[in-house]
Amino acid sequence: MDKRWRSRITAAFLAVTVLVIAVMLSGTLHRTPHITLPSSEQAPGHAAVTGDALTVVEVTPETVQTAIATLSRPQEYRRTVTVEQLWAGGSGTYETEAAVSGGWTRTDRTLAGGRMRHAITDGETTYIWYDSEINVRVVPAGGISADNEQTIPTYEEILKLPVGAIAAADYRTISGVNCIYVETAEDPAGYALRYWVSVDTGLLTASERLLNGEPVYRMAALSLDEDLPAAADFTLPDGTVLLEET
Repeated sequence: MDKRWRSRITAAFLAVTVLVIAVMLSGTLHRTPHITLPSSEQAPGHAAVTGDALTVVEVTPETVQTAIATLSRPQEYRRTVTVEQLWAGGSGTYETEAAVSGGWTRTDRTLAGGRMRHAITDGETTYIWYDSEINVRVVPAGGISADNEQTIPTYEEILKLPVGAIAAADYRTISGVNCIYVETAEDPAGYALRYWVSVDTGLLTASERLLNGEPVYRMAALSLDEDLPAAADFTLPDGTVLLEET
């Protein structure tokens, strides 16, 4: 009698053990893959811990589009964009103050000769005026995007490229900002683009455009201002408020 009882206990124990192992294997095999990007406290390329999973992050030309797709820009920010244009025997530099709130973007750009160009756009209509003028020109935005108004490339265009058009991709730190770096192959005209995209803000931190290996354009916007945009930033010279405060 005792022998049969011990046999039953042994069989029950084995059955429970098999069930537990099956559940563990099922959870492992069906775990959803994910990408973890480093924060500003984490050195690019290092492993990142999320929950009970250790994910080693790697960005290559084959995976960078997936990594870029996980990023999103902040809804509100203000920053200064510095652009340098280079040509044979010379160069020129200018700054653009950019304020973004939702779908609205304001730019204040210093032009050659000291004039100030102001523009506010929502992607459909653009309002333009110069210096302290009252008269405002209202035009359809057309193909002139908010990034065009800031004179910066739209890095999301990377997502549309065939993988073969991406020459290099990895993590790089620029002025203390952890970035995803992407470099495109030269196009038939000899142009290539380099992007440094912040993994913390999802914003383009720096960019270069090269012609036959020589830079013809550089931009940098390494930090965000502490003051967020307000309704006054999106008010026309005549007092028309385009963006109401919430």
